[in-house]
Amino acid sequence: MTAPTVRPDLNLLDGRFYAGDQGDPHAAYAWLRANEPVFFDERSGLWGVASYAAVLEAEKQPHRFSSANGSRPGTGAFPHMIDMDDPEHTKRRKLVNRGFTPRRVQSRHDYLVELCDLLIDAVCEAGECDFVRDLAAPLPMIVIGDMLGVAPEDRARLLRWSDAMLSALDTNPSPEAVAESAEAFAGWHEHITSAVERRRSAPTDDLVSVLVHAEVDGDRLTDREVHSESLLILIGGDETTRHVISGGMAALLAHPDQRDLLVAEPERIPTAVEEMLRWVSPIKNMCRTVVADETWYGADLTAGQQLLLLYESANFDDAHFTDPERFDVTRAPNDHLAFGFGTHFCLGNQLARHELTVMFTRLLARLPDMELATGEPLRRRPANFVSGIEAMPVRFTPASPASRSR
Repeated sequence: MTAPTVRPDLNLLDGRFYAGDQGDPHAAYAWLRANEPVFFDERSGLWGVASYAAVLEAEKQPHRFSSANGSRPGTGAFPHMIDMDDPEHTKRRKLVNRGFTPRRVQSRHDYLVELCDLLIDAVCEAGECDFVRDLAAPLPMIVIGDMLGVAPEDRARLLRWSDAMLSALDTNPSPEAVAESAEAFAGWHEHITSAVERRRSAPTDDLVSVLVHAEVDGDRLTDREVHSESLLILIGGDETTRHVISGGMAALLAHPDQRDLLVAEPERIPTAVEEMLRWVSPIKNMCRTVVADETWYGADLTAGQQLLLLYESANFDDAHFTDPERFDVTRAPNDHLAFGFGTHFCLGNQLARHELTVMFTRLLARLPDMELATGEPLRRRPANFVSGIEAMPVRFTPASPASRSR
């Protein structure tokens, strides 16, 4: 990576920048960190926050940088906890957290092993597959779908809904994307309304039932609040984990020495997962609103202006990480910001880590010689919020299904 010698010409709301369609975003980040860690983007009308120290400071101080005007620029606040400040945020988070306790997450271990093996079984005899379509995308969608009480035959529809609703969060979506998002939201609303009604009268062990019946200090979620938080869980739990699975494997395939180390020493995989999270940084940014006029890192901020916390840039800051452009599965400590920090630290982080650890453990044990089956650059989704690899053809030595050996 060679940093530009002049200020990069970019638009923080253009997804092509994050996908690398307009040059190397890491080079642009490097220039900004070195010269303007807090900078104003004339094209989008937003401030960008590029350095690890500045992003961390903003995350720690919501009284200066608020979430209450929306986590996406220009959209306003939606009625879920990611668009709230304390005390409302903490109150909502305590209720939703009942579905993500360490005990509940750990209890899903055997289920995750079986699920990963079933996905690998579906492709292992062919010796080739599209890694994103066949392995990375199905795992988190099945997990989230099961948690939300979605029938197996409806999983594909849930995936389409999630993709469509996330696409609409990009700036200036096409009319087709807006229409698809509206249709997806209507379908989701019908599903979750029915699920909430059933869980109120007949509780189960799924996440919808937990949210419906959770109570903290006499407070419970209304049906509308269950709808909002379930939608947040659906979108957040699907896309982000999918992109770390695909991006993490792409990094291993590009660095076979690192892949071989994990094949030989699988006990290192949890540490490697942290490096994959740093390396991929699937959530490219989150929006905050300036609470009061102030000068910060040489930038004159005005109350009401919005800024984007650039997590990917922060995770490659050489003022914080040693040799950050090196993919190192043994990197420790690794205090990346892929899950954010502070009061809005990702509620599902332990579930995501568990999914990633189990999937890579099974993949490296069963398909250890996987390699890319294309010489073409891997295409990344041109989105300004959550972005990752769209397709990744791979090949490997055909293997027997795990179900046959049981």
